[in-house]
Amino acid sequence: MSGRKARDSDLSWKNRVSRGLGSLVRSLRPGSDRRTDADRARGILVFEHTSLVIRAESALKGADMDVQVKGPPPQIRTGCDLVIEFPLVEELRVLRILEGIGLEPLEIAAVGQGLLQPVDIYHVKNLGNYVMVRAANMKITVDRASRQIVNVSGGGCPDVPYLARIMVGRSLDDCPSPREFGHTLCGYALHLAFEEAQRIC
Repeated sequence: MSGRKARDSDLSWKNRVSRGLGSLVRSLRPGSDRRTDADRARGILVFEHTSLVIRAESALKGADMDVQVKGPPPQIRTGCDLVIEFPLVEELRVLRILEGIGLEPLEIAAVGQGLLQPVDIYHVKNLGNYVMVRAANMKITVDRASRQIVNVSGGGCPDVPYLARIMVGRSLDDCPSPREFGHTLCGYALHLAFEEAQRIC
């Protein structure tokens, strides 16, 4: 019985790779630069829980993979409120990395033009000399000139007040990442907002 389960699991894994590769091949239009199209093609990984997204993102970025956390497309009806976007041409490597830490996505899909487009979870609002970055339910406001964090808000998780005390008044350059001290999904969302603020300020 265990042998049959192993074979079924192996077949399922191969089927997912095959579907992803098929989507990649279909995305290459006749007469176009195939290598360029292949390099640009993106896919998304769908997981059951946000905690699995966090683990997967950490492992993939640790392997220098070009991945981004985004909101799922409206067509995706399974999984949690976050997906990971990745280079579709690297699907086999992605699956090997995830398999190495015991993770298996619920679904892998190719991102097409106008179809299955993941939603950017970042919202940026300019407030004069300040900029507010929101990721999911967490917001961070920064002074553009000094790069000083002036406010942290949102969420409702128990570690948010603690994270705000650590971060407010510090510069984006020397403030520790919320991921180092946060213990909840709010802390993770704040980490994403913090990284985006570092990028744009």
